[in-house]
Amino acid sequence: MTTRAATTRPDRSAAGFDLAEPNGAEMARLTAGLTPEERRVLLDHGTERPFCGTLLDNKMDGTYVCRVCGLPLFRSDAKFESGTGWPSFFAPYDRHHIAHLRDTSYGMERTEIRCARCDGHLGHVFPDGPPPTSTRFCLNSVSMDFVAKGRPLPDPLGRGDPSTA
Repeated sequence: MTTRAATTRPDRSAAGFDLAEPNGAEMARLTAGLTPEERRVLLDHGTERPFCGTLLDNKMDGTYVCRVCGLPLFRSDAKFESGTGWPSFFAPYDRHHIAHLRDTSYGMERTEIRCARCDGHLGHVFPDGPPPTSTRFCLNSVSMDFVAKGRPLPDPLGRGDPSTA
């Protein structure tokens, strides 16, 4: 069972991104092209198999964005090799871009992370990461797209979000 933490989210993040939730028509458009695996993970809170994700071994400079709404989630300079089989990061792009939820499924207690704008399931966060945060954000590759440094960030909602990685 997952329950959303009682936190207040600003309308805009410190990084300048509009955090308003997409409406029903926007979500239908944004999720129309998802593969069955992307739907299972992002919309049904599944997990991809370890060591299978396409972004696990990515070493390029750039930004990891939400696969559904394009919100920047993590910068490549916050990525580290955790040995867990999933892409891992020690700090988000902006703390308001990640929603934290209490997850008590499978007989354990952990913290699920979702995109703060579209509510897509990203993975989980754990308190065993490297300095300076000692936090490990453990992500599903199918939950993200990668934008190489210098390329424009996606703006599928047409909100005029800041545009370069």
